[in-house]
Amino acid sequence: MNTAKKLVGAAALATAAIVAITGCSATPTAPAPTTAAPNSVALRMTVWTSNEAQLALFASIADSYKATHPEIKSITFDSLPFADYNTTLTTQIAGGNAPDLAWMGDLSKDLIASDALLPLTPVLKDTKGWGYDDLLPSATAEFSKGGQLYAYPFSNSPYALYVNKDLLAAAGQTLPASGATWDEVSKIGAAVNAATGKAGFVIRDFDYSAWNTLATVWTGWGANAWNADGTKCAFDDDKMVGAFTFLHDAVFKDSAMPGPGTRADFFAGDSAFTVAQVSRASLLTGNFGYEVMPLPAGPAGSYSVIGQAGMGVLRTSAHPQEASSFLAYLTGPENSAKLSQFFPSARKSLLTGEKLAANNTKLTAEQLQTVVVDQIPGAVTLPNHTSPAEIAQKGKTALDAMWKPDADVKKVLGSVCSAISPLLVK
Repeated sequence: MNTAKKLVGAAALATAAIVAITGCSATPTAPAPTTAAPNSVALRMTVWTSNEAQLALFASIADSYKATHPEIKSITFDSLPFADYNTTLTTQIAGGNAPDLAWMGDLSKDLIASDALLPLTPVLKDTKGWGYDDLLPSATAEFSKGGQLYAYPFSNSPYALYVNKDLLAAAGQTLPASGATWDEVSKIGAAVNAATGKAGFVIRDFDYSAWNTLATVWTGWGANAWNADGTKCAFDDDKMVGAFTFLHDAVFKDSAMPGPGTRADFFAGDSAFTVAQVSRASLLTGNFGYEVMPLPAGPAGSYSVIGQAGMGVLRTSAHPQEASSFLAYLTGPENSAKLSQFFPSARKSLLTGEKLAANNTKLTAEQLQTVVVDQIPGAVTLPNHTSPAEIAQKGKTALDAMWKPDADVKKVLGSVCSAISPLLVK
């Protein structure tokens, strides 16, 4: 059974299990103060990071919380492989082994729709000094429903254009000081490829599989994967045809983007440009000169795209009050400032270049102001929908026909709509 099918099956089982346990209604109320006995509560949060510095920070925050909460016996952070994270989490929920808290990305729509998460708005608003009004509405929208926040948006990382200045210089190329357009990036990338043999531009994590990352390009054409309420496919729209024609030409006509089966790691010096989240700046080692800029402008003008991750409390937790209380502590102003060295915050008070630079050794305050602070308020997110695994798999299968020299772009995009439209109907 492939990963997509396993995830869909596990998600269905999880939904059924959650509904059976919790019922269909969810009246948002603030968790009552704990009545747990000392040393009786063990909390577990699933995460997809294996970064030692990040896990050490989480552990230190947990230790500080335990020091003033005698009911807490332990708080563990269960690091699951990113590629299998959704499958593993939904399987745990369906099997009655759900964590108390969990990170979530594109699984959030399913978890919210299936009533798997506790509403956080009451406990966060009732936590003294938490500062609910400090949150950017644009950051909370993805994890909200019916006026309630179901996952705290702890990571709001804009996508940016990373530039290898050494490769551009080797090819005799320069970027406009005021920014770049996608046409300019493609032209310069092709020149770098011709002069050095290195790749032009790479959309990190795409690898001709994770097509949702291409929203970092097609948004510049004013295109969307589906309409605003997610009920109608928009892949066959003329704007999307324009965006994919650009990408197809960049691969097969201009040699500006490496084709299927060819990998180029910007951070190892293998490409002139990459589109990646600002949080990936930690991969810069200083082995070449670099610049980080906002995403290139497209025919529809300038734009911004962010990748988000949220933290939520599972409704099936054996310790919902204690889990919610810990999440409020973990995401309060002081700890949010600590987390922002890795994960751009949703808090307006923390979103200045100077504050972000205080914990960032790779980018300057000016760069962080330009590529993070100035981008988040008006940003769109990567496409997200219920049944994300099945939509992703069916979309990929249809898009495979795109990555051939003689592909009919419009016809292929029409086939994408044929494949995913049944999954968009509510």
